Amino acid sequence: MQIDDVRRVLIIGSGTMGQQIGLQCATHGCQVVLYDIDPVALEAGLARIRAYADEQVRTGFIDTGTRDRALAAIATTTDPATAAADVDLVSESVPEDPALKGRVLGQFDALCPPRTIFTTNTSSLLPSMFASATGRPDRFAALHFHLPVWSGNVVDVMPHAGTSQETTELLLAFARRIGQIPIHLRKESYGYVFNAMYNAINTAAVTLVANGVASLEDVDRAWMGIFKMPIGPFGMLDDVGLDTVWHITDYWARQLGDAQLRTNADFLKPYLDRGCLGTKTGEGFYHHPDPAYARLGFVESGVSMTERTA
Repeated sequence: MQIDDVRRVLIIGSGTMGQQIGLQCATHGCQVVLYDIDPVALEAGLARIRAYADEQVRTGFIDTGTRDRALAAIATTTDPATAAADVDLVSESVPEDPALKGRVLGQFDALCPPRTIFTTNTSSLLPSMFASATGRPDRFAALHFHLPVWSGNVVDVMPHAGTSQETTELLLAFARRIGQIPIHLRKESYGYVFNAMYNAINTAAVTLVANGVASLEDVDRAWMGIFKMPIGPFGMLDDVGLDTVWHITDYWARQLGDAQLRTNADFLKPYLDRGCLGTKTGEGFYHHPDPAYARLGFVESGVSMTERTA
């Protein structure tokens, strides 16, 4: 395929990443199919896409015409065959489990046209871990986006050893076409470029709180006060989604037998059990849409968690 042939994009998974990738593709002229096995999640995902689009209009990022055309270009389905029909490129955003990703992409290998390029948005795994399971390893690579996709518009293009050069070049061109800055990794590396640094920060932040060294607010204050940033590590993790953070932490705790990662995963798990997944549910480490860290004087105030939740 040539870049102009990529017209229809299938997004597998209607979570935060799938929502934002789908909207980004739609605002740049692609027809988008958003697929999920859960109809409730799919409905909620479409509602969030509409809210994202409205927010972009309010902030002047796009105009109303672009919003309306983009929303009209997004279809949803829970039927795999319908989702796969005539798609040119697949972007997968299911939980961080290589066996699961391999099963899902293998299912769609039997349904998608032979020309279709498969990509994974995994944030912590290597594409070679499940490339063979996709059924088309030569037409498969990582295409990893960052949040928010439209303003944090850097995307990692990470082929594995079996990815064809044509596939890599097509993905680099596709990234540019949808308004992204492509980062071409010369070889597989855990965490790509930004996430390799960012994950280390997140692990350190969660470790400090899980080990009882400091409150999550004080960890964020330290970061915000020194770097003069409007958000700290725990505020950013709310945007990522605590379910995603837990899945990654739990996976590597099991794979590596790392006691500290297990402690960190156990610290995160009660938030999932309570349905507190971050920004997308209105409750995570902070209350949303008015998180304490965004309030005037947060860094200087020293407000404790008890005071924040009172």
